[in-house]
Amino acid sequence: MTKLNKYRRFFSESAFWGKLRRFASAAGVKTVYSALLLYYAFRRQETPAWAKRSIVGVLGYLINPLDVLPDLTPIIGYTDDIGFLGLCLVLVAAYINDDVRAQAREQIVKWFPSVREEDLLEVEQKL
Repeated sequence: MTKLNKYRRFFSESAFWGKLRRFASAAGVKTVYSALLLYYAFRRQETPAWAKRSIVGVLGYLINPLDVLPDLTPIIGYTDDIGFLGLCLVLVAAYINDDVRAQAREQIVKWFPSVREEDLLEVEQKL
């Protein structure tokens, strides 16, 4: 995760929301839901500083369009992002509570009205 330190500078709340709004459908439900879980865990006061730093690094990586596999690459562009999101989810799982899940689900339903419960459960099972 220390290699993600350089991506922290790309993270801001406005850049995060802008990226998700623009690329939500291209990135897919699982990627967006993972990012939202991390974002809402980041916003919790109870989340320790080390976890927040990891989250900011991963979300900064997601925001940066020039990562290992550029997000503009069809089909595989978000593969690396999904990997880093998943790793970070495992690291900070203890700080993803029911409130965090509810906030993330609420936003997912706004962007993906036909979302299937199985898609969200698949992400949560990794925690």
